[in-house]
Amino acid sequence: MRTAKRTLEALNFWSGILFGLGAVAFIDETIFHQILHWHHFYDKSTTSIGLISDGLFHAFSWFATVASLFMVADLRRKNSWNKKRWFGSYILGAGLFQLYDGIIQHKILNLHQIRYNVEIFYYDLVWNLIAAVMIIIGLVILQSEKQKSELKVCEE
Repeated sequence: MRTAKRTLEALNFWSGILFGLGAVAFIDETIFHQILHWHHFYDKSTTSIGLISDGLFHAFSWFATVASLFMVADLRRKNSWNKKRWFGSYILGAGLFQLYDGIIQHKILNLHQIRYNVEIFYYDLVWNLIAAVMIIIGLVILQSEKQKSELKVCEE
C-alpha cells in the first residue's frame, strides 16, 4: 500500500516538474525568441540554424507539457491528483529550468545570451533571481505539503 502511495506522490511530483519545465521553456521561446527576437536557442551559427534550434526547443517544451498533462489525467482518473504537491513541483520545475538556462546555457555552454548589445549583468541578475525565487517558493510549498502528509499519517 505504501509503495503505491509513494508511486502516486512521485507521479504528482514529476508531472509538476515536467509541466514547469515545459511552461517556462514555452514562455521563453514565445517571448524572447519569437516576439522580441532577442536570441535563438543556439546563436553561434546562421539565423537558419538558430531557427531550427528554436523549433527543437519549442518541440521539447510542447512534449514536456503534453506528457505532464497525460500524467495528470492518469492521476485524476485514479483520484490521486494532489494539486498542492503538483503546484509546488510545477513552480520548482519552472525555477530549475530557468536557473539551468541562465547558468548552464547562457554562461557555461554560451549557447546564447538573454539579449545582445546591452549591459547583460542586469538581465542575468533578474533572470537568475526570478529562478531562485521560484525554486524557493516551490520548495516551501512542497515542504508544507510533506509536513501535512506526515501529520495525516501520524493521525491514522
